[in-house]
Amino acid sequence: MAHSKSKNWIHLIFSTKNRGPLITAEVEPAIHEQLRHQFIKMNCPVDTINGISDHVHILFLLHPQKALSDVVKQVKGASSHFVNHSDLMPYKFAWGVGYAAYSVSESGVPAVRKYIQNQKEHHRKRSFEEEYQAFLRLHGLENEDGNENG
Repeated sequence: MAHSKSKNWIHLIFSTKNRGPLITAEVEPAIHEQLRHQFIKMNCPVDTINGISDHVHILFLLHPQKALSDVVKQVKGASSHFVNHSDLMPYKFAWGVGYAAYSVSESGVPAVRKYIQNQKEHHRKRSFEEEYQAFLRLHGLENEDGNENG
């Protein structure tokens, strides 16, 4: 092939530090916009961002010359720095240490988009922990004891 082609959709999920309910309705738009801005700076176009008070879901295209871990580190670090230096909150804001990231096929993008858009309704019925465990099972990231791999 004369040219390289790559299109890697990623469904990224990460939570606030200690899963604290830090993202209020008042600050959510600014946090989501800052996340989007950071992904754009990393040349990773964002399709959808949504979440609830203790975590966010993001559907984006991973730039072919970027490592996922580098993108996540930059986005989380820069967005928390922005929040803490913009007086959005009277308390210190931080993202949790880890994240979950899953590849999404092109045909699966509409379903993931809809899932992310409906986060608030979804979490009226299911906790973050229940959702997290379901994702681990769905993607085969749970060992025989029911614990995470890795």
